Amino acid sequence: MQVESFLEASARRLPEKVALVCGGRRLTYAAIDRDCNKLARRLVEAGVSRGDRVAIYLENSVETVISIFATLKAGAVFMVVNPTTKADKLAFILNNSRASALIADGRRTAVVTEIADRTPHTGIVVLAGGRGDQALADAATGKQVLSFEDAIQSASDDSKPENRSIDIDLAALIYTSGSTGTPKGVMLTHLNIVAAATSITTYLENVEDDIILNVLPLSFDYGLYQLLMAFKMGATLVLERSFAFPHAVLEIVVAERVTGFPIVPTISALLLQLDLGKYDLSNLRYITNTAAALPTKHILELRARLPHAKLFSMYGLTECKRVSYLPPDQIDVRPTSVGRGMPNEEVYIVDDQGNRLKTGVGELVIRGSNVMKGYWEMPEETARMLRPGALPWEKVLYSGDLFRMDEEGYLYFLGRKDDIIKTRGEKVSPREVENVLYELAGVSEAAVVGVADAILGQAIKAVVTLKPGAQVTEQDVLRHCSQRLENFMVPKVVEFREAMPKTSSGKIDKKTLHVAVAS
Repeated sequence: MQVESFLEASARRLPEKVALVCGGRRLTYAAIDRDCNKLARRLVEAGVSRGDRVAIYLENSVETVISIFATLKAGAVFMVVNPTTKADKLAFILNNSRASALIADGRRTAVVTEIADRTPHTGIVVLAGGRGDQALADAATGKQVLSFEDAIQSASDDSKPENRSIDIDLAALIYTSGSTGTPKGVMLTHLNIVAAATSITTYLENVEDDIILNVLPLSFDYGLYQLLMAFKMGATLVLERSFAFPHAVLEIVVAERVTGFPIVPTISALLLQLDLGKYDLSNLRYITNTAAALPTKHILELRARLPHAKLFSMYGLTECKRVSYLPPDQIDVRPTSVGRGMPNEEVYIVDDQGNRLKTGVGELVIRGSNVMKGYWEMPEETARMLRPGALPWEKVLYSGDLFRMDEEGYLYFLGRKDDIIKTRGEKVSPREVENVLYELAGVSEAAVVGVADAILGQAIKAVVTLKPGAQVTEQDVLRHCSQRLENFMVPKVVEFREAMPKTSSGKIDKKTLHVAVAS
């Protein structure tokens, strides 16, 4: 099965059903499928071949959705690049992947123009939402500059182009930030994506009647899969650009009778600052969280305010999409857990020597058809993450994350192996300290990092943001932590910020919080 079959099967079965609600537009499955076929044909005519990479440099939009599936129908590999990506990084991604085509916003061509002469492999530029300006055409000498709208409106043939892809072919490259600062392209096959989407929709019990809200960027795999899973089930996706205006988004949740709402911790922090009782959220069947772990206090508060909605606390990696989920009936029993492995997947923990552990603390290992093929042209990085498993023919994914596993097989995230703080000869999980910080009234967001210290090796630094009007001092934080944590786990320094630095996927960017403590 190929990923584009998600759309095609739903278009055959439910042609007149609304598949996508975005920016005031409502598109049916049949209409989207036709437009995807037209754009796919234009890409093939322009020279896009099987296995070529196509970069999609657009905000969440109808055009992004059509571009993803058109790329797949052309037999190519899609790469959704966050539209906030700056010129140098975009050029790196295009050159590293040797992308043959770039689909970008024609109304904002400055970045595309700037890198035109630095991206020799990218011979095709498709401008969506406008024709761009002459400067782009002049700068892109030797490139084909096409109009997204013309490709669809002027096409007379809306049949699918010939496509010989099979399920072991690449479907997507998702670039993630590397530890060295160089982005890494995660290679995902059709089989990887179909396997992950099938497992997730199974445990979420998704059906075609679901109406799923997505405020996360489609360049972020958590956001991307909301689209893929909705189209797989024949459900409706309500696509928004962000959660920057919570009231407006919640009004959409009410108006569209949304049943599924994927969030990240920054969204839960904003939600819990609102009076949710003002909104009719009775149709909301489930809420999911992955990426960064949801603070335990947020879990409990969401449960209390939205008791009718099932809350799925989950854990995942771009390298395999999803790893585990906590069944909603366990959320009150073990709220700090991210559950057990999802269907059609095996997870376990190992010690530093690679020995499998039944319980205790170790690095999480994942095996399953959802595990990536590797990093694009990075054999050493691939070998570090994909290592021989117990069976002679297999490679398994070493996550780089430390977990505790209890006797029933439930997992408890402790942190990245390289994020564990070593202070006074002890190992401290940032997650454990963060959960305590969230229990302090007035704290909106919290992050804990280790910073260099001449005496301790590493000192624990807590960075917090406060809810509007809250009055919390450094002494309040230290007193609160001292009452709930062992001495060596209490932060040495507390920093207050008006806002946390965030990654493009909405997670707290801890890399910018590491500032040395004066001895």
